Amino acid sequence: MLLRLTLRNAGRHRLRTVLTVVGMGVAMLAFCLLQTVVDAWYSGVTASSATRLVTRNAISLVFPLPLHYRERIRQVEGVTSVSYGNWFGGYYQDPKNFFANFAVEPASYLALYPEYVLADAERTAFLRDRKGVVVGRRLAERFGWKVGDAIPLKGTIFPGDWPVTLRGIYRGRERNTDETLLLLHWDYLNETLKRTTPRRTGQVGFYLVGVERPDLAGEVSAALDAQFQSSSAETLTETEAAFQLSFVAMSEAIVAAIRAVALVVIVIILAVVGNTMAMSVRERLWEYAVLKTIGFGAGAITALILGEALLLTLTGGILGVGLTFPVAERFASLIGAFFPSFAVSTLTVIQALGASVAVGLAAAVLPARQAARVRIAEGLRRLG
Repeated sequence: MLLRLTLRNAGRHRLRTVLTVVGMGVAMLAFCLLQTVVDAWYSGVTASSATRLVTRNAISLVFPLPLHYRERIRQVEGVTSVSYGNWFGGYYQDPKNFFANFAVEPASYLALYPEYVLADAERTAFLRDRKGVVVGRRLAERFGWKVGDAIPLKGTIFPGDWPVTLRGIYRGRERNTDETLLLLHWDYLNETLKRTTPRRTGQVGFYLVGVERPDLAGEVSAALDAQFQSSSAETLTETEAAFQLSFVAMSEAIVAAIRAVALVVIVIILAVVGNTMAMSVRERLWEYAVLKTIGFGAGAITALILGEALLLTLTGGILGVGLTFPVAERFASLIGAFFPSFAVSTLTVIQALGASVAVGLAAAVLPARQAARVRIAEGLRRLG
């Protein structure tokens, strides 16, 4: 009985119902997209491994470290593997074609990142060709690259032309794995610098350190930095997640603003749905009085109003969540260069549906209280 009445009440003013549902859907779409942007901002942190450390110059990331640190790092107890690299900073055809690219020691780097899934033949071809590169699937799709293509990179940090050949395209093992990277050989960079700027050779921008267990991260980090204390290039070692988080912290104000806008969206739609429910209850006070005369209690009337509000908000919420996936996919194709991972998470969907329920309940509380307390005589006076 209550379900039937709820459905009939919700469809009584069809234009109002449609506008409320559409408004709720648009609000939830905006909420989901904003939350997805925040998730994308933290994608590097969430994709980090607890068994990987990053060692860099203690002064700043822009200052290099000597290559010979590699052997001393290997000797630290708890270290299982060591790789190294430089931020290369190249671009393809136009400086606007921004994407992350690193010059790395390929074998050890790929061993430390098993989430980069690469065909065996492509891995072998990459390791054998000093001028070979591998790229992520999304980056290859962005520029239409195929295995075997010649890619003329232009250097910024290391000026000049850097011709390379695409030897492999990796895909991410996890959904949040970065598929927008380009990896080239550190040896190619170093040998070229020997001919152009010899003073910059034999230097790396960072070391990647694999440890046996996550609980050893703090101990190994301290031991590594202690080795190079008071040296000409002191080090700072931290977990990969902490390293990634340091970059996110630079734009914390932007993230906070996005979260604030998401909250404002919820508050606005709460006001809209609350007004809709208040109008509906005022128009039907005499009906609730009639229901009371035939035996409906305050609880049943409250449930009737709450049910109508939840029906409107959940329908709009489901509509908004459903629209989020194709819209987010479109966004990913447009801004993929800035966000390595732009996918709607399960948590975002849960939050959106939870917010829809919360908005429905909050919007109906006061109108339901008014209807439940209305006196029969007072309600019947509004008849006609």
